[in-house]
Amino acid sequence: MRLNTCLLTAACAVSLLGTAAAAPNLHVKPAAQDAGPTASSTLITTSIYLNVTDLDGLQRFVADTTTPGSPNYHRFLTVSQFRDRFAPSNRAVQGFVRYLESFGITVDKVYADNLDITATGTADEFNAAFSTQLRDYTRDGQRFHRSAWNFALPGEFASLVLAAPGLNSAPTAFRPHLARVGQGAYAGGTPAAVTWPRSGTASGTPQQYTVGDVANFYDINPLYRQGIDGRGQTIGIMTLANFNEADAYAYWKAIGLKVRPNRITKVMVDGGITVQPGVGDDETSLDVEQSGGLAPEARIRVYIAPNPPNSNSPFIDLFYTAASENVADTVSISWGEPEELYFAALAGADLTGQMRAVDQALLEGAAQGQSFFAASGDSGAYDINNPQIAPSPYYSKQLSVDSPANDPYITAAGGTTVPATILSSHPECQADPITIQQEQVWGWDYIYNAWKTCRHYTPDQQFPVGSGGGVSSFWPMPDYQQYVPGMQQTQPGQSLVDNTQSPPATLITLPAGFAGRNMPDVSLNADPETGYVVVDCTDFQASPGASCAEGGWGGTSFVAPQLNGMTALIDQAAGGRVGLLNPVVYPLQQLSQYWWRRKPFNDITAGDNWFYQGIPGYDDGAGIGTLNVANLAYLYMVFSETR
Repeated sequence: MRLNTCLLTAACAVSLLGTAAAAPNLHVKPAAQDAGPTASSTLITTSIYLNVTDLDGLQRFVADTTTPGSPNYHRFLTVSQFRDRFAPSNRAVQGFVRYLESFGITVDKVYADNLDITATGTADEFNAAFSTQLRDYTRDGQRFHRSAWNFALPGEFASLVLAAPGLNSAPTAFRPHLARVGQGAYAGGTPAAVTWPRSGTASGTPQQYTVGDVANFYDINPLYRQGIDGRGQTIGIMTLANFNEADAYAYWKAIGLKVRPNRITKVMVDGGITVQPGVGDDETSLDVEQSGGLAPEARIRVYIAPNPPNSNSPFIDLFYTAASENVADTVSISWGEPEELYFAALAGADLTGQMRAVDQALLEGAAQGQSFFAASGDSGAYDINNPQIAPSPYYSKQLSVDSPANDPYITAAGGTTVPATILSSHPECQADPITIQQEQVWGWDYIYNAWKTCRHYTPDQQFPVGSGGGVSSFWPMPDYQQYVPGMQQTQPGQSLVDNTQSPPATLITLPAGFAGRNMPDVSLNADPETGYVVVDCTDFQASPGASCAEGGWGGTSFVAPQLNGMTALIDQAAGGRVGLLNPVVYPLQQLSQYWWRRKPFNDITAGDNWFYQGIPGYDDGAGIGTLNVANLAYLYMVFSETR
């Protein structure tokens, strides 16, 4: 499964045509002003990511592990085996450590896979070691540093280092992919009060769905009846916010799930972070509640890193921690940011090495049999136009995708709307109900179109909320998507224009006709109107219990951990890890037309994510479709045995 990155040069047609400027409090900012050399004594802590030694060989090995009949099929590696085959040697790493220490830099940690080193030093020490000059810049009252030119290392280390994010402390934009009734198009609306189910785990009520409803929607119950409940499996959650474990236990108890006490283990990455109401604890709570609720006997390992405004290192270190520990069998993340924020045109420096660093960790996980999932985003086909980043009409609409879900070695989790009747909750609007007849791609244009004359929308209130999906401008189309009907190339005319300037300035133009990685891969219900209950007593600052339950939550943040829990069940049913899921599900989708009695997927042929329509087969709104989990588990085992 050979993959080569689009290098964002003229050959890929990505160009900086203007100078960035934005409305206040947005992440796409005006051009930075040079404030001179960074003070020599400025203390910098960064992770330094090292290149794998045989990228092509590692990609081939991962492809073999998911190809029945291959000698390496399901012959997953341990961390030490991975390190010996594909990572720099202990001698090379120790040589580089001594090199850093010779400049006074302190090496804090070398990860077990020999691909991640955390180090602390002064600006002068890093300048000398990396043959660069760190300079300070100011923008919108914020001060940060970055390298004035690409770093350089002596010959023996020149090909060793992939990225060092701490050398660029420009503000980042990681956010949880979480949506709720009352957001955007629903200004003034409020979710219905939560009424817990009186019997069983399912509520049967839109906006108050639980994991029991998910089991009903997606054919999980036959596995439960066979005793498949996640026993012996470990689920991993990667997050940038801490949470109170009592919230998850309160959720499971309220819906009648019996779980083992102390099933949750927190792993603090880069020092972690304390529980802080209102800064993402609800995201982490729901990730644990959903994944652990679908696999109630699985252990849960929660990797918690800080979310500083000036470094991507902790985010990337989540992936290296999960991979180099190799304890979690399945892993999900529901945080991300637009792919193009790594491009020099918007970032001020080429940060694409950081996406490649995440890719290496995902490759390691795949080689070890770990399955990774990422939320595809909640801004439909226009990821960059999220209201917190570059909202319309302040910026032009631009088709774009989210990272890390754009990576070929992670399963991108998209969103749907399940059948329901949608009622207007606006106090000044008595609109006709909207009836969803069949499961469809999630996109809130269906509400905007139905109620726009009554609700008096403005474009920035309603655009774009829905399932993230589209085509990467960076990662090429992987082998498992080749020859799959429905695959798209990047569209022409995709320029991000800043309309707050006079005249408007074009900030970046993405490549047209690039055969990139398509996403999402699969989807599940994510529309807050047909959404879920979350227990988050931290934000209520109350004692744990069902009284902390809030309904009307949604977003692809739910889908990634749900797929995580479902895959833990499939791992148990299969008797071992299935590894990277993408090369498995695409062939099964192609063959499923012959399995009319045991269809593994529900084809989503209605709705849209503001651009891509739900059509028969694959589409960039819902991917392959939604899962029939019991059928998928059964056919996966048949597929593995017969090929």
